[in-house]
Amino acid sequence: MTGNHSTSPHTPAPAPAEKQPAGNDTKLFTIIVFSENLAGVLNSVTNVFTRRQLNIESLNVSASAYEHIHRYTITTYTDERTIRTVVKQLEKKIDVLHAQYFTNDEIFIMDQALYKIATAKLVENREISKAIRLHDGKIVEVNSTYAIISKEGLPEETLALYEKLKSFDCLLQYVSSGVVAVTKSLREPLAEFLYLREEERRAMEKPLDL
Repeated sequence: MTGNHSTSPHTPAPAPAEKQPAGNDTKLFTIIVFSENLAGVLNSVTNVFTRRQLNIESLNVSASAYEHIHRYTITTYTDERTIRTVVKQLEKKIDVLHAQYFTNDEIFIMDQALYKIATAKLVENREISKAIRLHDGKIVEVNSTYAIISKEGLPEETLALYEKLKSFDCLLQYVSSGVVAVTKSLREPLAEFLYLREEERRAMEKPLDL
């Protein structure tokens, strides 16, 4: 499951939600959550944001590098005091193994977007294909009715191509995968957590010396 923006094929694509920070201390945070792969965890995680009246800008859920553990990548605008509280509340959830927040300079982020445009407009206006190339987009499907463009990059880069295609009045659909991220740190907190949990399990199973 991923968070995304999408549109009907019969209506022009609306603009993605504008980012409107509430105050000087408000900035975009990325929260990475690891949890057991169980039903209901997603609802439990998002409820934490709902109770704090925080809007989730993007949400991406996927398998992690660890078997039976899922990874949630969530972005939201808030202040650091609030995000600390959110992370603490997330880690109190029974099925959440680890949660941590990051600013943009602490992680590598990537977004993937698909754009569906009218083939007739693409053929009529050479500036459209030129704009796609300049924004490093790739045309991955073309038929007599529509063409599909794919682009990977920073969220602001995929949004820039969206705005450009919208200005040509050719955009039929737009969808974004939501941010995926990896940390820049060599230290992996989840690995440490799993190691300590395994050590505790072995200690409990070790027979007592008589």
